Amino acid sequence: MSPVAPAFEAWGEPRQKTVGWHDPLATAARAATMSGLDFLCALRDGEVPPPPIAALFDFRPVSVEPGEVRFICVPDESAYNPIGVVHGGLVCTLLDTAAACAVHSTLPAGVGYTSIEIKVNYLRPVRAEPGARTELIAHGWVTKPGRRVAFAEGDVRDEAGRIVATASTTCLVFPLA
Repeated sequence: MSPVAPAFEAWGEPRQKTVGWHDPLATAARAATMSGLDFLCALRDGEVPPPPIAALFDFRPVSVEPGEVRFICVPDESAYNPIGVVHGGLVCTLLDTAAACAVHSTLPAGVGYTSIEIKVNYLRPVRAEPGARTELIAHGWVTKPGRRVAFAEGDVRDEAGRIVATASTTCLVFPLA
């Protein structure tokens, strides 16, 4: 029996995507023993497994420096919204990751963070053409580090270098248990 609802049978079988991930708590435990910069470099270099969200949306760090990171994301059509463009939630997640990881890159071992606010401005649609590779580059940078609260900004650009979206974020900084 087909998993397709009767009304959609004429559209063919649904496309599928398989996602796998490693234990995120094991990765988090390892991260707690490293400075943010060292952890992000290990993530970039494949020495620690990526978080599940990175596997789901196909993004990874490609550049890590104190207070500044870059991620690449290759969205596919599974990230489309109902009008045929990449869902803004993927772009927001990418911006949240880049900006917050920029903050992480400034933190010592045993210190964590979480986003407490993010403001995103979308400037142009992103289309992931079937069969074509659409690469997004997210750049995050710290605007004001802090011991309790840190501020960062970011942007996402398409392959042509056009800004797709921008963001500003606030992160709560706290000691890990």
